[in-house]
Amino acid sequence: MRFTIEALDARLAERAKASPEDSYTAKLIAGGVEKCAQKLGEEAVETVIAALSEDPTELVKESADLLYHLLVLLRAKGISLSHVSAELDRRTAMSGLAEKAARDGA
Repeated sequence: MRFTIEALDARLAERAKASPEDSYTAKLIAGGVEKCAQKLGEEAVETVIAALSEDPTELVKESADLLYHLLVLLRAKGISLSHVSAELDRRTAMSGLAEKAARDGA
């Protein structure tokens, strides 16, 4: 079975239903949006540091952590991955420069 971000999101949905004592995902969500956002920020910084290092393996690992924590934060906020995917689909319907100009002008 090939990994997809949708499969990870589905797995997180199941884990979020577990007891915080049994699931790290449930523990993060029980900690509230602030805790989830803090963890995402930490992972973002670690990803940047890994990107500037000479070890591509670390960047891969930190990128995985970053994606995981982003999905957890979205779940804590009640925002579905499909909403983010729809926004990405909307944005990719035009060139990146045109899309950015449209956002900057809004």
